[in-house]
Amino acid sequence: MSSFFQSFFEQKQPIAGIDTARRASIFIAMTGAALIGSQSAAYAQAWPSKPVRIVVPFAAGGTTDILARAIAPELQKAFGQSFIVENRAGAGGNLGTEVVAKSNDGHTILMGTVGTQAINKALYPTLAFDPVKDFAPITVVAYVPNVMVMNADKARSLNINSVPDFIRYAQANPGKLNMASSGNGTSIHLAGELFKSMSGTFMVHFPYRGSGPALLDMVSGNMDVMFDNLPSALPQIKAGKLKALAVTSSARSSALPDAPTVSEAGGAMMRGFEASSWFGLLAPASMPAAQVQRLQQETAKALERPEVKERLVAQGALPGGNSPADFAKHIDAEIAKWAKVVKVSGAKVD
Repeated sequence: MSSFFQSFFEQKQPIAGIDTARRASIFIAMTGAALIGSQSAAYAQAWPSKPVRIVVPFAAGGTTDILARAIAPELQKAFGQSFIVENRAGAGGNLGTEVVAKSNDGHTILMGTVGTQAINKALYPTLAFDPVKDFAPITVVAYVPNVMVMNADKARSLNINSVPDFIRYAQANPGKLNMASSGNGTSIHLAGELFKSMSGTFMVHFPYRGSGPALLDMVSGNMDVMFDNLPSALPQIKAGKLKALAVTSSARSSALPDAPTVSEAGGAMMRGFEASSWFGLLAPASMPAAQVQRLQQETAKALERPEVKERLVAQGALPGGNSPADFAKHIDAEIAKWAKVVKVSGAKVD
């Protein structure tokens, strides 16, 4: 018994009209509250009791996968349990996201994206989960610009070296260019749809089960253009297999400083174009707040480590680490923003 509780309970004189029986009932209530608090803290510290799954709702090789595999070892060190990345691709990320929404094992979390948590709500008529009600936001892991890339050989053969070159060719040849994406509803898909809408061009959309397989077809020449997340496209750009025409963010990226933004390169018709991505950890809504809070704290610590931060920045990503409450506000704002983009662009699920 703590000295405070003991002195409170053992007082000989009544306190402001509180008799011994009343003090006993107050003591029991206070003790119960203290025990609940200590048990909650102990439960949070004991978690996880087994390996934790980080579900990536896209195929291996894309930015979602890259970021999950970057953060998993850091969480493993912090919690003393394995954090295993599991790829569950399909339906624009909806299949893997649904797996986490309906998980009740207490050891499954999601590497969500702007697509799964914001865009798909406006793009799909029905979803098997609610991206807000069924999830507890943990933290943003990274903010990432997209990059407009072409197969390098195709760009050379068509003499396309800039966004204006691309627009002129696409306007003169509607439907002759194939546009790859990581799946319906992803920021990669919506960036392309917004570009088509603003530039008055038409490209045939081919959704893949993730950025990785789409990039393979881009490099092989089966696809012509893609608005990929910068971290996954950057190695192929540096290898000369993809030609970067512009980044889709509002400002240039330090990882690709010579690439202009679409807004600055595309002339008056493309002014104001912006379609960036973000990736963050989310838990099922049933996960206790103490666990969510500790996951946020350990993830934020990991993202502050110089070696982790430098690796992400070199890939074109801006590390996150915000609070669960701030992440929830960000998701709400993104849902409203992308609903407008879906409406303006006329994007459809293919």
